Amino acid sequence: MGQKINPLGLRLGTTQSHHSLWFAKPKNYSKELQEDEKIRYYIKNYVEKNMTSSVRALIRIEIEKAVDLTSMKIYIVPAPAEVFNKHYRRESKNLQPNLQKEFASVNKKFDLKTRKFISVTPKLNFTLIKIFEPYRHPNILAEFISDQLQQRIPFRKAMKKAIELAKQANTKGIRVQIAGRIGGKEIARVEWLRDGRVPLQTIQAKIDYCSYPVRTIYGVLGIKIWIFLDGE
Repeated sequence: MGQKINPLGLRLGTTQSHHSLWFAKPKNYSKELQEDEKIRYYIKNYVEKNMTSSVRALIRIEIEKAVDLTSMKIYIVPAPAEVFNKHYRRESKNLQPNLQKEFASVNKKFDLKTRKFISVTPKLNFTLIKIFEPYRHPNILAEFISDQLQQRIPFRKAMKKAIELAKQANTKGIRVQIAGRIGGKEIARVEWLRDGRVPLQTIQAKIDYCSYPVRTIYGVLGIKIWIFLDGE
C-alpha cells in the first residue's frame, strides 16, 4: 500500500515554515503546545463572536515566542474597506487586553547586570495581515464546500464550484476530495476531482493543504484540499 504523508510536513524548511516558532525545555514542551492551541481557539472564537462585521474569515494564526514578547500574526479576509474601517477599531479593542490577561505567564530572564535570573511577564502583540485572494487558501474553500453540503447542495456541484473559485484566484492546480457517507449512502466512499497540476512528490513545489471535517445529519464527512500555488 502507498504510504501517505502530510504535504506541509514534507516541505518544512523548503516552501513551508512552522506556524509556531519557539524553544522550550522537554518538560515544558507539552504545556507550551497546549497554550498555543488555547490562544488560537480563543482568537478564533473572539473573531467569530465579536468581529463578524469587519472580518469575513480567519485563515491562520502564526505564533512566535521570546522570553519577554509573544508575537502573533493573524491572517484574515477583511470586509470591504469602508465596512472594515468603520467597525474594526470598535470590535477589536478588547482583544489585546483580554489576551494579555488570559495568557500572559511569568518567565525567567537572565539579567547581565545583576548576573541573576529575574521574573518577566511577556507582552502579547498581534499583527493583522489582510488577505485579498481568499480562494487561494484551502481552508476557505473547505469551509465553502462544508456550507454547500450542509445546505443539501449535490457534492459534485459543490466541488466543481470550489475548483472554479480556485482557478479565478490564479492557482496552478487543485485537487478536492470528499470521503464518508456522501449523499447519505449507507456505504462510505471517496470521491475526488482535480484540475491542473498538483505535483505532490516535488519538494520545491509550493503546495497548500488542509483537512476539514464536516458534520452532517448522516455522519461526519472529511474534506481534503490540495492547492498548487507556485512553480518549482
